[in-house]
Amino acid sequence: MGALKQLTTAVLLTFSLLLLASTDSSALTKGKKRVGRPLTRTEVKEAETRLAEMGYRSSRVDTRTALIAFQKWEGRRVTGRLTREDLDAILNATRPQPKDPGYRHVEVDLDRQVLLLIDSEGAISKILPVSTGSGKQYKEKRMSGLAYTPRGRFRVYGKMSGWRRSPLGLLYYPNYFSDGLAIHGNPSVPHEPRSHGCIRIPMFAAREMSNQLPVGTIVLIYDKDSFVSAKDWAEADKQKQAAIVQ
Repeated sequence: MGALKQLTTAVLLTFSLLLLASTDSSALTKGKKRVGRPLTRTEVKEAETRLAEMGYRSSRVDTRTALIAFQKWEGRRVTGRLTREDLDAILNATRPQPKDPGYRHVEVDLDRQVLLLIDSEGAISKILPVSTGSGKQYKEKRMSGLAYTPRGRFRVYGKMSGWRRSPLGLLYYPNYFSDGLAIHGNPSVPHEPRSHGCIRIPMFAAREMSNQLPVGTIVLIYDKDSFVSAKDWAEADKQKQAAIVQ
């Protein structure tokens, strides 16, 4: 009986050790999948190059901003951190296309929270993350109202260089498109709608964007339920310019 008891104990111990080893191995494998292999410099450079090719990035300064814009456009989790999953998505993504191609203008996609700058050839030359009107009531600085970014087609009707003080705060290089609302630089550009109605863009891009938005520039603002083309405006502008040249 003593020998049988010792044999039984040994078998149980061996089985327990095998089970523990199997469990540890499984946990380790899951851990490796969760952490992932670190990205190399070459892979990071590859991601930066591809983002630039698709219009998300134009300089080393805005690499993180470019990644945020990409994550917003593709409906990915917005982190601003490049993971291996993001790298794979970037390398397999196609270049974004404007909603209303064929002429020079700006588009603001409220669902994705991005701004698209479309060149005269109808291609997207730059994509920026934005933060637009929260859609909530506000009451601050002796003012109250609805933080709403209007949908529709507009034109830049005025602009200023540097800082401009408004009743609700400071605007950096504002480009006004509707009743005091503007596309402007702001130190805070949250991933979601948080403004009083203006279209906030990153500070580093504000001056360059202002230079590319002369008075008269067409601005389209839309969401999944509302879109208005401005191709007729663009055609009228083209005919007017041709008449002036003649």
